[in-house]
Amino acid sequence: MSELLTIGEVARRSGVAASALRFYEDRGLITSERAGSAHRRYPRAVLRRIAFIVYAERIGLTLREIGVELAKLPANHAPTRRDSSRLSTQWSRRIDVRVAELERLKHGLTECIGCGCLSLDRCRLANPSDRAAASGPGPRYWIGDQPLSREP
Repeated sequence: MSELLTIGEVARRSGVAASALRFYEDRGLITSERAGSAHRRYPRAVLRRIAFIVYAERIGLTLREIGVELAKLPANHAPTRRDSSRLSTQWSRRIDVRVAELERLKHGLTECIGCGCLSLDRCRLANPSDRAAASGPGPRYWIGDQPLSREP
């Protein structure tokens, strides 16, 4: 088994399109070696880095943030369990925040979200006369503002 993989092999194994692999490489997130024919050849450890990128994107990190995190990992071999553990502490907090946000969003699907449409019966109680608009634009309760009291 060759230690260097073609872009097609990496795409098949990682589940990431070859175009995305080239994009990640252009952004400096992964690296390849070039054969005499200028074809990309990737070390097997790139599969772990790609999995890291895909996971990081799913939890909401930007490519810039992913690059910062990848810079903390060894470039010449797959990250160890210890390497991954160092990063997971920060990610756990970020995931907790995201879960709480998703719970708020889920709750807001059937409740007044303070957007000003006043279309739900509950809006008249939670946001009479669109008082939430005084806090700014957008769905004020959905983004974390508390409903204003009913007293003037």
